[in-house]
Amino acid sequence: MSVLLSPRPQAKEHSPLTDPIDDLIWSDTLPEALAQTLPEALPQTGPQPPAREEPPARIPEMLAAKLDPVFIYGALRSGTTMFRLMLDQHPKIANPGEVDFLFDHLLPSNMHPSGWRYDRAALLQNRIFLAQDLTLDPDLDGLDLLEDMIRQMRARLRKGQVLTLNIHRNLRLVNWIYPDARLIHVLRDPRDVARSSVAMGWAHHLYHAVGHWIEVESDWDCVAPWLVPQQVLTLRYEQLVQTPKEDLRRVCGFLGLPWDGAMLRYAETSTYDAPDASLITQWKTRCDPDQIALLEGRAGTLVTARGYAVTGRARRPSLVERGGMGLSEKLHLWLHGARVYGAGTFLAEKLTRLARLQGPHGRLRLRMNQVDTLRLK
Repeated sequence: MSVLLSPRPQAKEHSPLTDPIDDLIWSDTLPEALAQTLPEALPQTGPQPPAREEPPARIPEMLAAKLDPVFIYGALRSGTTMFRLMLDQHPKIANPGEVDFLFDHLLPSNMHPSGWRYDRAALLQNRIFLAQDLTLDPDLDGLDLLEDMIRQMRARLRKGQVLTLNIHRNLRLVNWIYPDARLIHVLRDPRDVARSSVAMGWAHHLYHAVGHWIEVESDWDCVAPWLVPQQVLTLRYEQLVQTPKEDLRRVCGFLGLPWDGAMLRYAETSTYDAPDASLITQWKTRCDPDQIALLEGRAGTLVTARGYAVTGRARRPSLVERGGMGLSEKLHLWLHGARVYGAGTFLAEKLTRLARLQGPHGRLRLRMNQVDTLRLK
């Protein structure tokens, strides 16, 4: 693993049991019970790397020889799951799925030589981590444990396979740890990303639903100056579903592998449908124009920076309007959580977390994991 030796982040250590319940009422993010159990949930604040003065030198010819994983980075509901299923059908590509848990629970600490430690309790409650069937070496922690988990993933590869990993957040931290890793940046129109998030029940208003996309793309802008062109491939969802063969050929070339037609047959072995061009720009017919105007008022600069045309009707909500939307958003999310997990379980998870009752809280989280395993693709 290539670790950039620079001052480590100075971030406050935290545990999933210490966040105040007030954050669930006033923040713009999904309630934590959903954010930690759904495979596609809004991001949580975590440690971030320090600012660096100038990009390090790169030798592009050597990038392809690096043993770092290739990271697939994009917002939730941007097509990253469909794309990873395509990748995993290639005989020379392995993608075990989403691995945000590798970085979500990695905290700065002076107690380990690497300057980091894992929140093991949170990791052991993470549904995606548990599904990966990884072993936590009791003698390892911090970046050493991170390296060991990725080593375990590599041990499952067939000879000559490239390891690709999906992430939806923590890009600055990932780039700080793996400065030479190749990145495939998956883009989708944020209005369709937000529309899809609302359809999943993760948000009530497009204004709030686009928040994750803004954070993902803002982090990309922070990291982009440190990358050389040979390190990055940008893949647009809209093009991928219209011309999948052509785009997947580009991906194979980026990974130094031959094209394989099996990549287009992922629907035969998964619950996902084949690429469907009708999913493009659904926001134009399915979304309220005023909600689109509010979304563009919040994200308009990034929307145009990513090459998507805006409607020209962007507006910002008044303070009163934003307060009302915030309250209805939280009510929606609490009702959604109660419907998904049952009101008793959902409320008990909140109360045991607030009271720092780690044993009961952990058992409730595992129960919620079982619900998600049964209902999600």
